[in-house]
Amino acid sequence: MNVLKDILYKVPIEAVQGSTDIAVNKIEFDSRKVELNDVFVAIRGTLSNGHDFIEKAVNQGAIAIICEKFPDKIINGVTYVKVENSNEALAHLANNFYDNPSTKLRLVGVTGTNGKTTIASLLYQMFKKAGYKVGLLSTVKIMVDETEHKATHTTPDSLTINNYLNEMVEVGCEFCFMEVSSHGIHQKRTEGLHFEGGIFTNLSHDHLDYHKTFAEYRDVKKSYFDNLPKSAFAITNVDDKNGSVMLQNTKAKKIAYAIKSYADYKAQVLENQFTGLLLKINNNEVWTKLIGSFNAYNLLAIYATAVELGIEQNEALRLLSELESVSGRFQYFISNGKITAIVDYAHTPDALENVLNTINDIRTKNEELITVVGCGGDRDKTKRPIMAKIASELSTKAIFTSDNPRTEDPETIIEEMEKGVEAQNFKKTVSILDRKQAIKTACQFAQANDIILIAGKGHETYQEINGVRHDFDDLKIVKELLNQLNK
Repeated sequence: MNVLKDILYKVPIEAVQGSTDIAVNKIEFDSRKVELNDVFVAIRGTLSNGHDFIEKAVNQGAIAIICEKFPDKIINGVTYVKVENSNEALAHLANNFYDNPSTKLRLVGVTGTNGKTTIASLLYQMFKKAGYKVGLLSTVKIMVDETEHKATHTTPDSLTINNYLNEMVEVGCEFCFMEVSSHGIHQKRTEGLHFEGGIFTNLSHDHLDYHKTFAEYRDVKKSYFDNLPKSAFAITNVDDKNGSVMLQNTKAKKIAYAIKSYADYKAQVLENQFTGLLLKINNNEVWTKLIGSFNAYNLLAIYATAVELGIEQNEALRLLSELESVSGRFQYFISNGKITAIVDYAHTPDALENVLNTINDIRTKNEELITVVGCGGDRDKTKRPIMAKIASELSTKAIFTSDNPRTEDPETIIEEMEKGVEAQNFKKTVSILDRKQAIKTACQFAQANDIILIAGKGHETYQEINGVRHDFDDLKIVKELLNQLNK
């Protein structure tokens, strides 16, 4: 039985009306899910304000209300707790309700613009191969050891996080690897969690629709490391100009990884092919199945984390060599007509540039590189012309198309992309509104040994248009089209 006063531990309380010595059923922040004797937390969201639904929650049986402002109508028998920040309160309530599960396993967070999913997912894969029971909280999926759950956000809400962490503890997981997004940090979803370690990948242009300035985006990421305990480790990419900034005020053990700079964990790319990477990590060579210099950074971060968590160095290298690429991250196949098709989640300028540079480093330049790319609607508009500029510069042909337009007009999005194309590259570009038709056109352009890159959606199996998700799988579609064209 959970008592309200117990689960309010660490919640900064401004005022209380009613008794906190009451038994509660569960916590909800969606009034539609409230049942008898629940605690309802009123959250101010971007689309709606939970404070508008307090009366509804009470009518459905809520016994306690957590809010930033007391409602005008106070109901006898219901306890009202006023807090400064409902998101922060929800995080502490969730931690306490589930008996602080993050303290009962070794939780490692991964943050940065690119590489979060790859690093978290491959750490899960590595520690499973090492014989441990492991959890994963990622953009692609949530794993409670062997049991898979669908993911809806990069970093879920506090209740969902603690619920899954609790499930992981119950089945005996020793480790959990978790993506930590800037939204998640800013909205206090990770507040109160006990992290044994944190990993910083890189920082580039993204989410400026939400954070407004790059400095704010950077500082939100930095706050994650500021809050790590002294007992934790903080692993940072010092080749990134913001890598050292992340650790300026952390109390955690500071660990650096790099390819170009001096670092505790240093790698050198010896070979880079479509079949994999040959790396030298701290003077030990290892062949891996992943591709590209950006994955060299990811693999180095994974190796550093594994060693810091107690895996012996040679064993870590052996496990590194067995890792398989993550769904939608540089996934590729070669058709019967010898056309290489690559699907990648690259949806930021930096990620797209990394993927295109990787392909150009590997190819002989006798082949065409045809890139299909779009930009999401209702998201950072400033990156649209930048991504189009990169695609048109680094490809032999670039096809601009729809991504997830959401509530925006896809034609407008493409027009904003086209503004970034420099005059000398106009002839290399074509715009096709329908994404499937754009992929088909790329397949028609391609000849033997050519390369098609389909960027932006990666692992996603849907396209979101006006609030409706339609089935759409880039990898499945390009395979079908190449087979139909007998290429």
